[in-house]
Amino acid sequence: MQQKDFRLLVINPGSTSTKIGIFDNERSVFETTIRHDIETISEFEHVIDQYAFRKNTILEALDKEGINISKLSAVVGRGGLLRPIEGGTYEVNEQMLEDLRIGYSGEHASNLGGIIAHEIAGNLNIPSFIVDPVVVDEMEPVARISGVPEMERKSIFHALNQKAVARRVAKSLDTPYHKLNLIVVHMGGGITVGVHRGGRVIDVNNGLHGEGPFSPERAGTVPAGDLVSMCFSGEYYAEEVMKKLVGQGGLVGYLGTNDAREVESMIERGNKKAALLYEAMAYQVAKEIGAASTVLSGKVDAIILTGGLAYGKEFVKKITDRIEWISDCIIQPGENELQALAEGGLRVLMGEEEAKSYPNTAVKEQVKR
Repeated sequence: MQQKDFRLLVINPGSTSTKIGIFDNERSVFETTIRHDIETISEFEHVIDQYAFRKNTILEALDKEGINISKLSAVVGRGGLLRPIEGGTYEVNEQMLEDLRIGYSGEHASNLGGIIAHEIAGNLNIPSFIVDPVVVDEMEPVARISGVPEMERKSIFHALNQKAVARRVAKSLDTPYHKLNLIVVHMGGGITVGVHRGGRVIDVNNGLHGEGPFSPERAGTVPAGDLVSMCFSGEYYAEEVMKKLVGQGGLVGYLGTNDAREVESMIERGNKKAALLYEAMAYQVAKEIGAASTVLSGKVDAIILTGGLAYGKEFVKKITDRIEWISDCIIQPGENELQALAEGGLRVLMGEEEAKSYPNTAVKEQVKR
């Protein structure tokens, strides 16, 4: 039976840019990044107010390229800060649109993805989807316990890329994703280490707010007592402490750069401090992978290293030298977010999986306080 051809428009809004792509099935035929002038963006009081402006820039870019949108089969947008949901592809519905508009879990440019996708698709009478947003939450109850009753461990991670590379590796191993035990490590501005069992991420460090390895821009897990002392020292506002954890932590805090290539250049020039910090970051990543392997009782089919830092051969080697005894290490550098969004929509169009309805009830109940 001949495979049907589908054409998808994928949309990934960022704070000052919008990445778009046209895919014929899994093949990219057009990709571009639309840069938005900061002054223009700042004229909008809220992110949600930008949707008409951003939609028009997308349509103008496609028209300039001579792309006929009437040929589209579906539009896929980046998922935003919604309610916690299980992973998968979701058809955009009214409840989702409402939660994106009000910023149910926060205000972020990614909230525009589903809204713009729905708007464009609605005019063409075709479906619109989102795929594996950052709020994917499949953690087991035991993984939620923090040790402080008033606090609960949260699932905030690079779900889109982690799930996409896990599926690609499963395909290369000729084994369904849901039949594999994987540890997937996304290494970018933030670093998250996900435990994938049976197609679900049952444990993962909170890569945004203070868990796991330090990264180019984030502090990761820090000594709790010292953090409390800093907070109540009277020397810092809350916002300043948060910036030390997110944005100005990690390599930025120590070396003043979030560019791993620049750090490698420092090391080549004999900078011993840079060499120690690079080693420490790899050390902490390997340590987190080792901890993740215990969740799977050591039964790990593969460890996948992905994200921008996975391009760094020396950095990857520093990690794999410590962990290759656990399982085979597979390197999948980069994020490829547009490709991941296209693949998620395509799985539904091809009947490989059903689109999920938002919100779903599959997320584990939070620990009762």
